[in-house]
Amino acid sequence: MSKRTLALIAASFVAIFYGANYTIAKDVMHFYIQPFGFILLRIAGATILFWGISFLGPKEKIERKDFARIVAASLFGVGINMLAFFEGLHLTTPISASVLMVTTPVIVLILAVIFLKEKIRALKVLGVLVGLSGTLLIILYATGNSATATNPTLGNFLIFVNAVSYASYIIVVKKITQKYHPFTFMKWMYGIGFLFVLPFGYSQLLEVQPDIIPIEGYLKIGYVILFATFGTYILNIFAIRELKPTTVAVFIYLQPLLASIFAIGLGKDTLDIIKIVATLLIFIGVYLVTKKPKALH
Repeated sequence: MSKRTLALIAASFVAIFYGANYTIAKDVMHFYIQPFGFILLRIAGATILFWGISFLGPKEKIERKDFARIVAASLFGVGINMLAFFEGLHLTTPISASVLMVTTPVIVLILAVIFLKEKIRALKVLGVLVGLSGTLLIILYATGNSATATNPTLGNFLIFVNAVSYASYIIVVKKITQKYHPFTFMKWMYGIGFLFVLPFGYSQLLEVQPDIIPIEGYLKIGYVILFATFGTYILNIFAIRELKPTTVAVFIYLQPLLASIFAIGLGKDTLDIIKIVATLLIFIGVYLVTKKPKALH
């Protein structure tokens, strides 16, 4: 199996883990922990895991000139990204949050053309547009329980801020992934990211009452830390190393589909012809963007 195929599989699992995260993280913030406190707990847990596993990787030293890029990656990929996402998700619905994330591939495509001088292929542009059309169907017609969406307008704006930040992270981190082993720079990125979010989440984390959180709550918190944070970032870095940034970003199109599947599975949504058509469009869009161009002879 080629590295490209493995990278595509890794990106697919990232989408699956994130798809479930919308509903699971929403439940945790609704019942047990405020958004910024949850972010601090999430990043603290992931930082411990990354520093622990780094002992299994190569003993590399980060060059001084590269720390500026790692700090930028921490700001966009951990700080702004997660703070905006969790606060936005707290204020809006899981499906609304997931569909707004699909602006990321468009932002990445624009940034990649500007900063990485990536060539625009007609097939890739077509894939972005086809996937976006499927996502718009979900945005316009998908239904869900909005009882816990206390301020959807602000929440949706924060999710968009998160999308821009995540797109910037994908662009910034590309060169670092080519130079260092993932375990080497991820431990530094999360360590610096922890310092970014500490002032925001410290007081909310102190408000948590551990004795009133049931086993189910701890399992959900564990899922967010282990799978939706540690696992997704490891898999995503592998995908970014082998694929173009725009290819990695387009897998975000799968998140509204997966978020809807989880909602349907929990009895919070229903399946209809609109969702089926949207699903097909999203998969076609992902295929077109990830399709490798034929070599010229």
